[in-house]
Amino acid sequence: MKATVKWVDNAMFIGESGSGHAVVMDGPADHGGRNMGIRPMEMLLLGLGGCTSFDVMSILTKQRLAVSDCVAEIEAERADAVPSVFTKIHVHFKVTGRALKESAVERAVKLSAEKYCSASIMLEQGGVEITHSFAVIESE
Repeated sequence: MKATVKWVDNAMFIGESGSGHAVVMDGPADHGGRNMGIRPMEMLLLGLGGCTSFDVMSILTKQRLAVSDCVAEIEAERADAVPSVFTKIHVHFKVTGRALKESAVERAVKLSAEKYCSASIMLEQGGVEITHSFAVIESE
């Protein structure tokens, strides 16, 4: 896997993934940026959310469940000292569908957290406390 990050100016960078997709990262004005892109630490949270959501949806889809939406809401706490690493992360899934079994969603979230989500497992091994919860919402 490869990626490149190229400096644009001040606190702005363009990141490009090995698959050819790009993202703008920038800092706030008080750190020399223009607030025109996502913060790098926000990217880590989005990566975690994308990784675990991919797993959950893959597991539920393989069970042929009628999922119409899946949202992962992520909240994180960071250390006060430098480096300001993540200390706690909570991922709350809202899974919407028809006749979804709570046990199936619970199992999918657990499998992602404990077996499949590389991002989550890597952060946990680095000392971040990661918790999960979920809600099943019946669609009309």
